[in-house]
Amino acid sequence: MTFDKGSLILLDYTARIKDNGEIFETTIEDDAKKSNLYDPTRKYEPRLISVGEGWVLKGLDEALTSTDVGQKLSIEISPDKGFGERDTSKVRMIPQRKLGEKANEIKVGDVVELDDRTGIIRYIGSGRVQIDYNHRLASRVLVYDVNVVKKVDTNDDKIKYLLKRRLPIDDEKAKFEFKDDTVVIELSEDISLLDGLQIIKKAVSSDIFKFVDGVSKITFQEVYLSQKPKETLPPASTANETATANETATTNETVTSDTSRYDTSLRSQSASKSENQK
Repeated sequence: MTFDKGSLILLDYTARIKDNGEIFETTIEDDAKKSNLYDPTRKYEPRLISVGEGWVLKGLDEALTSTDVGQKLSIEISPDKGFGERDTSKVRMIPQRKLGEKANEIKVGDVVELDDRTGIIRYIGSGRVQIDYNHRLASRVLVYDVNVVKKVDTNDDKIKYLLKRRLPIDDEKAKFEFKDDTVVIELSEDISLLDGLQIIKKAVSSDIFKFVDGVSKITFQEVYLSQKPKETLPPASTANETATANETATTNETVTSDTSRYDTSLRSQSASKSENQK
């Protein structure tokens, strides 16, 4: 069985430069430890890919359409289907002083940002520097060792992995509920404080609307727990009194598939209880 365009799969892979074997990207912790890429703060796990949708290099994307779950293979990618051929017009020589206050601290191989472009320092001398704006893997033949771990079929799995694609959350923190045509997603306080969260929410919503059938509305709930210590209440306290000792504030934000209007409200459990008693 091969994958149709838009199929969601989990892919483990290690990518190397063919001529020297240098690993430049991997989802596998053991392989990362064999290179200079290892990051102990990162969780190494299979990556979510939508086959044929340009989420990976063209050469890899094309190869994945003819793979199957559990299949391990080595894919060679030529520059035209990788990071392109090296373009000499993207190499510039500029005065070193143009790099600003830290111009004298740079060295060959450093990556710099200049004029809203990212480049690599290739040469320094006589008050000038050469900056190469080509991708560092341009003109290189690449090899991807891949393993198709799983095809993501169920709605619950699709939502879980689409959330993890955009948000730094573990499985146990990916809390959501599917109710008829509505997906309710709960975000913990640490996630709620992320920079650019509104943009992330919009991207997550677009992904879910695209890949999960039958969804017409998505609600985000941002949960904030009180930092007050729990009070010791008298034995005669009722269940209602106990509920107010540790308040939870929740922000509800709803996105529908046919509108960009947001409806947001902030309430505490105790405030809500007071309203109900009136």
